[in-house]
Amino acid sequence: MAQLTRADVEHVARLARLALDDDEIEQFTRELGVILEHAQQVAGLDTHDVPPTAHPLPLVNVLRSDEPHTSLDRDEVLAMAPATEDERFRVPRILDAP
Repeated sequence: MAQLTRADVEHVARLARLALDDDEIEQFTRELGVILEHAQQVAGLDTHDVPPTAHPLPLVNVLRSDEPHTSLDRDEVLAMAPATEDERFRVPRILDAP
């Protein structure tokens, strides 16, 4: 694969409408070249026997099944609350709103 050139970086910057100064163009030419070189190395690996994977660790979904259940009785729940008002939980005011 051809080496990334300063003209390539200037072209991409122009397409992205990025205003780069000379130092930035030199920096990005060097850094993007390293990234492309690494991508070439990865692309050159023999992955024929490597199975495709979505995650490197064997994770298991820990969510329970979504099944309907009977709700708690409202009066019983409110009876256990420290304070209630108009059939709702009463909580301390946290904002100084009028």
